[in-house]
Amino acid sequence: MRIRALFTTMLILLTTFMTRAQDGELLEYQQEIGGGLGVSCYWGDAGGGLFKNPGFFGTVLWRRNLNPRMTVKTNIGFGRVNGNTKGIFIPEDPLSETPEGGVAVQPIHFGRTLLDVGAQFEFNFLGYGIGAAYKRVSRWTPYLMGGVGATIAFGSGAPAAGGMTIPLGFGFRYKLLPRLNIGLEWSFNFTTCDRLDDSAGATRLSDPYGIESGMFKNKDCYTKTFVFLTYDISPKYRKCNN
Repeated sequence: MRIRALFTTMLILLTTFMTRAQDGELLEYQQEIGGGLGVSCYWGDAGGGLFKNPGFFGTVLWRRNLNPRMTVKTNIGFGRVNGNTKGIFIPEDPLSETPEGGVAVQPIHFGRTLLDVGAQFEFNFLGYGIGAAYKRVSRWTPYLMGGVGATIAFGSGAPAAGGMTIPLGFGFRYKLLPRLNIGLEWSFNFTTCDRLDDSAGATRLSDPYGIESGMFKNKDCYTKTFVFLTYDISPKYRKCNN
């Protein structure tokens, strides 16, 4: 029964996708190119918050519009994550058996530069575009996004470190002009790296409490929030009727 239910679900999704794919005929332009500016924020063993200790983030991006509701995006960007352990107990020896849990280290401060690359799939809640009402498109839409990428952190007197990234987030797009788009995007980026918060000190924040780690368990993460501006390129081929 479970196999039948799974097969039915996949068939429905495939049918929906094929139906939506036909809407590609409504596209005026197939691609977008542009960039964005905003902030990146650290989440890890040194704490974190939605906009706590923000650092600059900038990116260039390219979109391939499959149809008014589906888009594939690639990006390359640079950001900054900052943080410190002030007010957070970090033991010198996480395996200490003393009642106090060990001797606390001095507060650790770090500031690392991130290289962020990736590809994401975006789903628009509304058919995105501009034109006559019969085209069933809207010049604004919220969207969900998810994908895969890689992140490398360097600086702060520590060796470079990096790993795989899974970004998940949402955004909003609006057509200022027929070929000019503006938007806002926020994403939470899960990484397989536990050294985004390394610094020049002898004490590192890689598993500071001796907790067993997995691929994404107990690893460092970061958020990206940025405003972007893109320009439509690659007009869709139109068959000549003459």
